[in-house]
Amino acid sequence: MGARARLLLLLPSTTYRAAAFVEAARRLDVDLTVASDHRSVFAAQQPERLVTLDFGSLGRAAEQAAAFAARHPVAAVCGVDDDTVILAAAIAEELGLPHNPLEATVAARDKHRQRVLLGAAGVPVPAFDLHRLDEDPAAVSRSAAYPCVLKPLCLSASRGVMRADSPAEFVAAHRVLAEILGEAEVARRGEESQRYLVESFVAGPEVALEGLLDRGRLEVLALFDKPDPLDGPLFEETIYVTPSRLSAAAQQSLAACAERAALAVGLEYGPVHVELRHNAEGPWLIELGARPIGGRCSQVLRFGRGPAAMSLEEILLRHALGLPVPTYEREPEAAGVMMLPVPGAGVLRAVRGVEAARSVAGVEDVVITAHPGQTLVPLPRGAQYPGFIFARGGTPAAVEASLRRAHACLAFDLAGERSN
Repeated sequence: MGARARLLLLLPSTTYRAAAFVEAARRLDVDLTVASDHRSVFAAQQPERLVTLDFGSLGRAAEQAAAFAARHPVAAVCGVDDDTVILAAAIAEELGLPHNPLEATVAARDKHRQRVLLGAAGVPVPAFDLHRLDEDPAAVSRSAAYPCVLKPLCLSASRGVMRADSPAEFVAAHRVLAEILGEAEVARRGEESQRYLVESFVAGPEVALEGLLDRGRLEVLALFDKPDPLDGPLFEETIYVTPSRLSAAAQQSLAACAERAALAVGLEYGPVHVELRHNAEGPWLIELGARPIGGRCSQVLRFGRGPAAMSLEEILLRHALGLPVPTYEREPEAAGVMMLPVPGAGVLRAVRGVEAARSVAGVEDVVITAHPGQTLVPLPRGAQYPGFIFARGGTPAAVEASLRRAHACLAFDLAGERSN
């Protein structure tokens, strides 16, 4: 019997994704090596399973991975977020493994570069301008077309994204954005933290598309509706429900737009997570990531039926390792997840009503990821959700109703609560 295939999985120390990928690797009987940016105390005892890479240097990390692969051959390498997919491309290139072009993953991570490439390829995107933080915001506000959206280049989860409907609102939003980009962990990104986009606001319902690219062809794994309107002034995502309730024609146009966008950026392999809007003019590309859906949201996706049903992570590992994928068809039930909104700024003392929320018909689980003593920070400054609700049901409407009823059961007890 030949040696089992080995997967090198790049996991930042702050990710929620480890358990899901470990379980997928176990189901596939794959040797899994987890690479992190912080050395594990168990690395010396399990050198073939745990490795430390310099996530801050593509060249150095690729050299370290190559040295590891010389001792423990690697069949595939995967990243799980915007930063590690860039690193995965660099390592895969060094090892001669299938991967996206490095410059494509970099472009997908750079919101301005992405916009330039998409616009040049005729993909519908909001009108945009790039500005520096040190420009006079009053002067920039006078040149903006309203309503507009201020968007940082280097943040995720809608952090720092704000709508302005007037020059006064623009200047106020700019002040908050400058404070966010001046925080130590953001400012260390250098030039990226000194610039921001001003985009036109695109009206219409927003969706999230989860897909998988194979030689440039997009396989749509799920299309999520976002039933809560995302009209600003902040853009906190809450509920995702699939299948989409948009018309078949609208869904087809959204998928075609996502595929065109991926090709325009140069992506051709692996997962994509795409945010789009749809209105009377058709689809609009809002964000494109060369990565799978974030947080714990992948828990809502199952493919196939019964004991053989696959998680999103299993689909991704099969694709990366060149293993057969029995089906890309999602289970027949509707499904949804609610990313719990941050209820206010303060130190979490307790979350009440969790068992009541779990008992709501259709709810599969309520996971509170925040812990007592943790400081909760709402948008636009914060970036973490305090938990997730998962539900399934016969229709998208039933799933949405279950999520809302469960959320109504929860109460967050915060110390020192204040407005943001």
